[in-house]
Amino acid sequence: MGRAGGPAGAGRRLSRNAAGGQRAAVLLAAGRGERMQASGSPFAGVPKPLVPLAGRPLCRHAAETLAGAGDTLRLAVVPPGQAGEAVQAALEGLDYRCVTNPQPGRGLLSSFQAAAAALPAGLDGAVFALADMPLVSLTTHRALREAATQAAAAQCVYGGVSAPPLWLPAHLFPALLALPDADNGPRALLRGPDVVRVPRPVAELLDVDTPQALAQAEARLPHPHSAR
Repeated sequence: MGRAGGPAGAGRRLSRNAAGGQRAAVLLAAGRGERMQASGSPFAGVPKPLVPLAGRPLCRHAAETLAGAGDTLRLAVVPPGQAGEAVQAALEGLDYRCVTNPQPGRGLLSSFQAAAAALPAGLDGAVFALADMPLVSLTTHRALREAATQAAAAQCVYGGVSAPPLWLPAHLFPALLALPDADNGPRALLRGPDVVRVPRPVAELLDVDTPQALAQAEARLPHPHSAR
């Protein structure tokens, strides 16, 4: 799959970040959204990344915040077919390179793996964020990057609950690709004393999986002109 906006080839260009390394920002936007499309839902038939939130597709909120972190390149993992094309269109202008997860039904981990397989050599690592967590702030993304090293993974923690975004150094990509299917992130790589925990506000922890959660996100989104 191709690019979502920006000049040709710009998303592949490697530039140094403030820490002197090279890193990718990965948006995972291939979720099936079964609970969002449950019987009686007003969003039946609409891919979860595209359900409307404050007048824009759900995935656009997380994508814009992630893009503001200033990483070396941006990658979005999208579903196959027309749904993937529609998600790519929703990211237009944000300079994401889009890659397809051909089997999102294998679970969330398969999208992590699709991203890792598509990333170019020469990176220090990647930050992985979920398209259905629209309340994660740019401040959180910056705090995670400040904690990131080439030696160890880093994980955001919201009041004791570990959740994305998370950082994986490149040396962990082979282990990520070898993990068995799971409907969660790479938990096996996020255990142990070397993993850096980054405390973040509990108010940012909202995974929009249902129409009710979507309504909560609508009520809690920052004002468009407020700092995030």
